[in-house]
Amino acid sequence: MDGINTVELAVFILFFVVVTALGFGAARWRRAESLMHLDEWGLGGRSFGTWITWFLIGGDIYTAYTFVAVPALVFGAGAAGFFAVPYTVVVYPLIFLVVIRLWSVSHVRGFVTPADFVRSRFDSPTMALLVAITGIVATMPYIALQLVGIEAVLKTMGVTGELPIIVAFLILAVYTYSSGLRAPALIAFVKDTLIYLTIIVAVIVIPTKLGGWDVVFGAAEEKFDLAGSGGLLLPGTGQVQYATLALGSALALFLYPHSITGALAAKSRGTLQKNMSLLPVYSLALGFIALLGYMAIAAGTTPVDGDGNTIVPALFQQMFPSWFAGVAFAAVGIGALVPAAIMSIAAANLFTRNVYKEYLKKDATPENEAKVAKLASLVVKIGAVAAIIFINPQFSIDLQLIGGAIILQTLPSVGIGLYTRWMHRGALVAGWAAGMLSALWALYEIPRLGPDGTVVREHFGGSAFSLSKLGFDTTTTVYAGFLALLANLLVTVVVTLVLRAMKVDDGVDGTAATDYTAEREDPSVRDLPDPLASAPGEDPQRR
Repeated sequence: MDGINTVELAVFILFFVVVTALGFGAARWRRAESLMHLDEWGLGGRSFGTWITWFLIGGDIYTAYTFVAVPALVFGAGAAGFFAVPYTVVVYPLIFLVVIRLWSVSHVRGFVTPADFVRSRFDSPTMALLVAITGIVATMPYIALQLVGIEAVLKTMGVTGELPIIVAFLILAVYTYSSGLRAPALIAFVKDTLIYLTIIVAVIVIPTKLGGWDVVFGAAEEKFDLAGSGGLLLPGTGQVQYATLALGSALALFLYPHSITGALAAKSRGTLQKNMSLLPVYSLALGFIALLGYMAIAAGTTPVDGDGNTIVPALFQQMFPSWFAGVAFAAVGIGALVPAAIMSIAAANLFTRNVYKEYLKKDATPENEAKVAKLASLVVKIGAVAAIIFINPQFSIDLQLIGGAIILQTLPSVGIGLYTRWMHRGALVAGWAAGMLSALWALYEIPRLGPDGTVVREHFGGSAFSLSKLGFDTTTTVYAGFLALLANLLVTVVVTLVLRAMKVDDGVDGTAATDYTAEREDPSVRDLPDPLASAPGEDPQRR
């Protein structure tokens, strides 16, 4: 036990045991007749009310990315790390435009995934398959980020090696397999309670101990001035990157399968609308969480073994007694487990409905679907480990931003497709291909830089793409995902115009081959008109 803080570890294990018990007990919470149905296992029976949905979606959005990666970026780069605050402010109006409408369509027609919607909306199994694969691939680096958060906490407590992380994720995998979406929904109550307790105490106690906020900001300014990089204010060359990163991240957030899964589990439109009013409370907390990076500078905190991801755990260890540091570490650890569970469930839903049932076993029963989804949720976690091995960016937050660059390529078919069928299904496939190739090329061209600015690795080192690589005489960078989305939209529009001029059939008058009528349709929407139905005399391509 040399080097291990036993008090911190004991508190951490205590809370971990509690959430594990909750995870297994969730199978009997709001018990359904059977969890062997994708609506029950993967969407919690589509029955969650306002408070459960608030904790579930909050746990879904505010992950180890929030509590580890954002402060680490602020600690290393300064003001650039605060992009997460405007991004989470912008996202909620977008949710009203996309997710609430998607909820209505999905509950009327029994859709479980965004690919279900695309399959029916554009009568295109090809585009649906691409949306499903994109969602699964984009989720893996996001789950990997949760692994990084747990690893940072364990390393700070003195626990090294891969075995503890493997054990934690094995337990997560087992209770997710057993309880489905009910497990993270129930655990989210504990997670958010710990997070809010930790943040409220931190923003009061730490600045007081350091001498006030003026000391905190002064120390951060001095550090960045000496380093010659970063700063309390954005440099001119970083403003485009900041803006595109905030907007691109906002557009991407509710395209992620796990975000849509959390929303579709709500029992009514009103539940989601209330949540859009309540969830900005998390954005306020996020601003304080980001400031932990500056507090760490003022406190003279150094990362454990040079790992920048440990800066917040190291700060708590330095500023608080061991028992409270253990509570904070438990908050971060559980804050990683909850979204990891939802992400694996969402990816499993995609594989089951849009790969297995569509291409491998069209006559799959609900019980077959549930079994396959449970197994797929285990496999996805293995893919997350692979993402850590093959992608090692300068800042851990880039794991999420790389996933965002990928999932953004589904915006035309999922987000815009909710409001218009004007885009040709063939053009959507062409646009997706152009956007994905652009994203992968841009990400490949981004080097990983060391603290002194030297190139540590030539490729896949982050998400800030330099416009100089396109021939512009500038040092300005832009978010790779946003650039790829522009390429996607351009190709989609041009190809649509060409195909329509050639009068190529687009299938808008066809019907999807697969019947997605819900077997357990929500009574609150049973009599609602189809949100995508055309009005009399209306051009169906506009709907």
